[in-house]
Amino acid sequence: MSKIVKQMMTDELKAKWEGVDAALLVDVIGMEANNTVALRKRLREKDISLMVVKNSLARRAAEGTPLSAAFDGASGTTAVVWGAEDVVSLAKEVTALAGDDEFEQFEAKGGVMDGAKLSADEVKAVSKWPSRTELLSIVAGQIMSVSSEIASQITGPAGDLAGQIKTLIERQEEGGDAAAE
Repeated sequence: MSKIVKQMMTDELKAKWEGVDAALLVDVIGMEANNTVALRKRLREKDISLMVVKNSLARRAAEGTPLSAAFDGASGTTAVVWGAEDVVSLAKEVTALAGDDEFEQFEAKGGVMDGAKLSADEVKAVSKWPSRTELLSIVAGQIMSVSSEIASQITGPAGDLAGQIKTLIERQEEGGDAAAE
């Protein structure tokens, strides 16, 4: 491959990875073509991109970016996946697909998150974390629980007082003497 072609490919990779700060390296060697097409389709549905890339070109394209740590020491054929809502969602999807019988050869080899290199075991650990959406719902629930508790503490005594006043009014309307009771 000529230097010009290599430079064009490197520039294309840089453009694709612009703004990407987390990616996972996966193994797709040995997968049949139909399974690879099905895998890419499932990933695309989740806004995840998959690209098989030569390690030396990937190293050059990722140089100076948060992704550079992922390719340190990478060997053999490597596929890169990136996208999804966050790195946790990406790791969850990759781990789920790796456990699928249809994609037996598909497995995580490592990756990078916030500039730190991840091993295959660390990718599995990250997949067990709550995703961004789950974290937001947890935080929202915690915020709402405090405010609903405060609201119930404020309205509780007022509700009791309103009930007692209502009872007194009803007794007066019935003709009973509320002061005597």
